[in-house]
Amino acid sequence: MTAAGGQGPDVRALAGLRVLVLGAGVSGPGAVRILHALGAEPILADSRPEAIARLRDGLPHGVGCEGIDLERAAALLGRTGARGGVDLVVTSPGWRPDSPLLVAAATAGVAVWGDVELAWRADAAELFGPRRTWLAVTGTNGKTTTTSMLEAMCLEAGMAARACGNIGLPITDVLLAEPRVDVLAAELSSFQLHWAPSCRPDVGVVLNVAEDHLDWHGSMEAYAAAKAQVLTGRVAVAGAEDRIAARLLAAAPAATRIGVRLGAPRAGEYGGIDGVRAARIGDGEGDDDEVALLPAADVRPPGPAGILDALSAAAVAMSVGARPEHVAAALRGFTVAAHRAELVDTVDGVRFVDDSKATNPHAARTSLLAGGRMVWIAGGLLKGADVGPLVAEVAGVLRGVVLIGRDRGRIAEALARHAPTVRVVELASGDDDGAAGPDEPQQTMDRAVAEAARMATGGDTVLLAPAAASMDMFTDYGHRGRSFVLAVGRVAGR
Repeated sequence: MTAAGGQGPDVRALAGLRVLVLGAGVSGPGAVRILHALGAEPILADSRPEAIARLRDGLPHGVGCEGIDLERAAALLGRTGARGGVDLVVTSPGWRPDSPLLVAAATAGVAVWGDVELAWRADAAELFGPRRTWLAVTGTNGKTTTTSMLEAMCLEAGMAARACGNIGLPITDVLLAEPRVDVLAAELSSFQLHWAPSCRPDVGVVLNVAEDHLDWHGSMEAYAAAKAQVLTGRVAVAGAEDRIAARLLAAAPAATRIGVRLGAPRAGEYGGIDGVRAARIGDGEGDDDEVALLPAADVRPPGPAGILDALSAAAVAMSVGARPEHVAAALRGFTVAAHRAELVDTVDGVRFVDDSKATNPHAARTSLLAGGRMVWIAGGLLKGADVGPLVAEVAGVLRGVVLIGRDRGRIAEALARHAPTVRVVELASGDDDGAAGPDEPQQTMDRAVAEAARMATGGDTVLLAPAAASMDMFTDYGHRGRSFVLAVGRVAGR
């Protein structure tokens, strides 16, 4: 197992140490900046020379780092303990524990931290002023919406808060930000949590846990264990109606545990009263303290998922001092981010909805069961998830299905088993064998939307909810969603 977290140098003594930063993507620049601020010597390793150059060009004046390829990085790890080695590895969260460089680090006895672990240790040591309040949000789905709601609630309450982590700024950059940020509303993925085993957020929420990233973690148990780490602080919050999240909450060591549900809340929970408002119930000591927040109809995005996200954010925010009026004001002004069940257009009575953010079966389920008949555009990288249960559950709402992406065959097999009468169209692309040209993803999406539009009739919804990751064809889910929007525009004649 790769050395991580509990091992490694004292963060207060990084000055003069050589630190290998793996990956020039989103977390790399922040890691380089904070390591420079701590007096360390960062060495950036990436397989893409252009990515290294772009990162170095974007660093502030006076902040520099050596850029090397992965072969040279491996050689540095091989010389650990001798002149020219490295003292610590800070990895991009997407790097798997069995990656050759991280295995080499473990073999050499070099600790591996993620950028969140680095930030946590630096903040806990008060190297950038008094320790911040950490509010952590994780779950298979709804993290970004909940984190954004949480930030809005904290700001409404007058806190110096910032959404960060897997949304907005890397946490390392937030520690360096001016004016100072006191409250971190941190969206944390299972990857980030795996590489930050020391992190103990003041308040953490696990929204839900369903199959995702099993190819990375190796098992559902390991994936759930990574999520559970946010429940190790003072207050733990979790979805009470989600079987795995509820189990994690029951086992959490937090002094205060809060469940969140759509139905009437029990003592110490947040939930719905009379189906029209979100409310909090007291801790069960003496009289229950029922507090109305706002009508459920005022929550955006609408529907069960949006309401659970809002209640979860409220439970976290009110644990650190926000009041019901702050929650209500923040939610009434909240705007849903792009590619999250977003209505793109209505053409000849057919609604076209972009839920490209649905990167796993659990996320796609919400949109597929939102109401009405669906023509479903799905496919991509399933990441080890089983799509069969989803297909069995939604078969009755499907008018037709258009499949794209690397793992479309697995979805087609599930449809043949559970929805044999539903029309299915599979679209191959050059991405299947790595021979795609730069226009291939858009051309495939154009064909998919055109096929779906032909299947749909007035009152139907053409839904992009891929139930899979996008990186086989697209840069990310945003690129995939924008391609869908362009394709819908062509169907509409724009």
